[in-house]
Amino acid sequence: MAENHDINAKWDACLDLTVRRFVYSSLAGAFGGLLFFRTPATRWASAAFGAGVGIGSAYTECSRIFDGYPTKLASPKPSNAPAPES
Repeated sequence: MAENHDINAKWDACLDLTVRRFVYSSLAGAFGGLLFFRTPATRWASAAFGAGVGIGSAYTECSRIFDGYPTKLASPKPSNAPAPES
């Protein structure tokens, strides 16, 4: 039963995080659009970009909440073999 409450708490946290980041970044994009752009199309594009940034950052944070931190990949070791000649 405790596992079920833990999943519900994770979903609640992710939903809250997604809504807050979507709203705040959309408002920041709209405000930036009002300051820097003249045409309505570019202002809407600025707000849409802000919304996308907010949803993307919320998605990243929620995937960390559910799956934990991703494992780090080892960097490839350079080989001592000579480069192929063409």
